[in-house]
Amino acid sequence: MSDETTKSTLSEDVIARLPKVVLHDHLDGGVRPATVLELARETDYDALPAADEASLAAWFRDSADSGSLERYLETFAHTVGVMQTREAIERVARECALDHANDGVVYAEVRFAPELHIEQGLGLDEVVDAVLAGFEAGARESESQGRPIVMRALLTAMRHAAKSVEIAELAVAYRDKGVVGFDIAGAEAGFPPTHHLDAFEYLRRENAHFTIHAGEAFGLPSIWEAIQYCGAERLGHGVRITDDISVDGVEYGELDEPARAALPARVRAGEADVRLGRLAAFVRDRRIALEVCPLSNLQTGAALSLRSHPISMLLALGFRVALSTDNRLMSDTSMTKEMTGLVREAGWTLADLEKVTVNAMKSAFVGFDERLDIIMTVIKPAYAVARGQG
Repeated sequence: MSDETTKSTLSEDVIARLPKVVLHDHLDGGVRPATVLELARETDYDALPAADEASLAAWFRDSADSGSLERYLETFAHTVGVMQTREAIERVARECALDHANDGVVYAEVRFAPELHIEQGLGLDEVVDAVLAGFEAGARESESQGRPIVMRALLTAMRHAAKSVEIAELAVAYRDKGVVGFDIAGAEAGFPPTHHLDAFEYLRRENAHFTIHAGEAFGLPSIWEAIQYCGAERLGHGVRITDDISVDGVEYGELDEPARAALPARVRAGEADVRLGRLAAFVRDRRIALEVCPLSNLQTGAALSLRSHPISMLLALGFRVALSTDNRLMSDTSMTKEMTGLVREAGWTLADLEKVTVNAMKSAFVGFDERLDIIMTVIKPAYAVARGQG
């Protein structure tokens, strides 16, 4: 099947059946609206902005659609508010595994901040235990239904707080029990990753993996610090690396939307004079994965549209781009929706979807043998079948 015919045959049903890999997904950003309502009743949480499932789902989506990262982050007060007991956390984690598996995800790294779930007396380790128990239960249930999934956790420290070393130590303590890495998250502006340098130095001494939210709402300085000072192996979002790219002598940020939308095809045809700055070239050369979440980027103002989203250009230029969901509740999204949107709006092909899926699995924080096994026995064969069906 050629790429051109692939575009016309990639229906949402076909995409839904493809194996997917998620590297950037927040547990508290993917709670089912019905679960938020039920947990609020069970835990006496009385601050929800809506009383029925449809209205609550719409509120989360509309509130996150502000174009501001800070406003986007405010929506998490309600999901975190109902995730303060072991039972609630375990339920959300179990449903997370089930929802991803139902969407065709075969491997997922889901991140959460233990420090956000201790308001009613849970210890940090109890929060981690609850999440891992939920992941295990959900994965076991999914496998029994013929939808196997590997669920792993990333422990997140909040960049505006002071628990990063403690959370890093927790990640190392649990790394043989289902936690595969560490992350920092929260508003970038005013909270550079170097504020948490002690945590990253500790992780490097312990041969532990970590990713850093950088290059979403803030530009090159955040990315530069995350990589060159802190040693990040992956970048959460990272789309602002485009600030270090010029096209035909014009900085990427100065291009209008039609020019951005046309750029991937021009790159593939060799018609664009694209120049990478030293940081962008370093990111590409070192194969530092960009955990890109397109629909979330539209909400926070990091991109203008799916049609012109920089993910397509970065993929065409050979960056190690991985596609993810970020916050499925706030963005009303799934991996199938992310992929379908890029196929319909940006002209992605089956080869593009396979590339970002393999990219993600290559950059996962599990061991090499497990990564290779999933690529060769799950992802590649399924895409071969999809090509043959065309």
